[in-house]
Amino acid sequence: MSLWTAQEAAAATGGRVQGDWTAAGVSIDTRTLAPGDLFVALQAARDGHDFVAQALDKGAAAALVSRVPDGLPADAPLLVVADVLRGLEDLGRAGRARMRAKVLAITGSVGKTSTKDMARVALAGQGRIHAAEASYNNHWGVPLTLARMPADTDFAIIEIGMNHPGEIAPLSRMARPHVALITTIAAAHLEAFGVIEGIAREKGAIFEGLEPIGTAILPEDLEVTQILRDCADAAGAIVVGFGEHGAARPLRIQASDGQLSCKARITGESVDFTLSTTGRHFAMNAVGVLAALAAAGADLTQAAARLADWQPPKGRGAVEDLGGIRLIDDAFNANPASLSAGLEMLAGLPAERRVAILGDMLELGPDEVALHRAVAHDPAMQAVGLVHCAGPRMRHLHEALPEARRGLWTETAAQLAARADELVRPQDVVLVKGSKSSRISTVVEALRAMAAQDKG
Repeated sequence: MSLWTAQEAAAATGGRVQGDWTAAGVSIDTRTLAPGDLFVALQAARDGHDFVAQALDKGAAAALVSRVPDGLPADAPLLVVADVLRGLEDLGRAGRARMRAKVLAITGSVGKTSTKDMARVALAGQGRIHAAEASYNNHWGVPLTLARMPADTDFAIIEIGMNHPGEIAPLSRMARPHVALITTIAAAHLEAFGVIEGIAREKGAIFEGLEPIGTAILPEDLEVTQILRDCADAAGAIVVGFGEHGAARPLRIQASDGQLSCKARITGESVDFTLSTTGRHFAMNAVGVLAALAAAGADLTQAAARLADWQPPKGRGAVEDLGGIRLIDDAFNANPASLSAGLEMLAGLPAERRVAILGDMLELGPDEVALHRAVAHDPAMQAVGLVHCAGPRMRHLHEALPEARRGLWTETAAQLAARADELVRPQDVVLVKGSKSSRISTVVEALRAMAAQDKG
């Protein structure tokens, strides 16, 4: 398969070609590079130029570089540009420009990746689908996704994230979506934005990249919904709200046997769908996905039926059986809204005892202590029998809990993982949740190892 010829890549980037080559893919990591990929020598924690020789040895078609690394053969296949990241961006813009089908862009404080995966699964059978891998949603992830997009793509799904002001609009203008979906707005990255209204304005900037007469899918029922509507109106978008009072809204969400049976009205049309999860927040995201896919011209009934094939991604709310316990692995990320959703999911599962194992929520700014303590008063906490905490921030929650619900607290997640056999007992249902940097995932690994040892 030909994704980029040397001449096409040179025309897109204004670079100088060395050799005559054809790339079948685009890679930024020699560990996952496939033969035939164009290797992009980005400079991040390490300089990608140091790995060009290794990439070519592994079968890379060529390398995108800003200088010729020492020791390469004189005829090494290269595309030399002034700046590698800018070259990747140019390649992404060219990839988007040659694709004539529909683009859906997704952002939000919670649920971007799982919602992107939902959309990809729901579109199965409706043409050639191209979606961002993993959480490739930043200043290099978005252009990389676009650069990897085949010209004959029918639907593209682009995930767009941010950590600081001013990041989303340029990425959305690069992706030029026909439909842009915001999952929700919550207290995340408050260190950079100060107040939730600032987060809403930054997320609303995704509408600035919409194609003419594009559609904005946004959550109703939020305190900041009007800010999002103002952003959509300023972009001249068609606005579709989703939520309990939206034009796209759930009519029924019923849990049984580890699944959700749902009915929704999507801008006048009723559809039924099933999700392999008991998390109600996933059902609400599915309503937003269906509204977005309908706006993109997909078959709504077929998309709703395909949602039954979706599974929560690893670390983002997937439920698994570990011997005698059931584990909700939600250890990839956390903020107050997603933690509340995780606790609600835990409370909704039948259990002899429910246990929450929680790591610090990061980047919450000056209110981080109050936000951690407030978790003790979450309505779903009434159904939780025991709460273990790890990290200096979670100590505040630990101290705010009633003594009967207070489990272990440790300074680090590793210390908690070392005491895995004290955390749970047979027949428990367990939620593990925390920001990725809290490393609460080490507790998940310890619980899995303990279960594997018991089987052995």
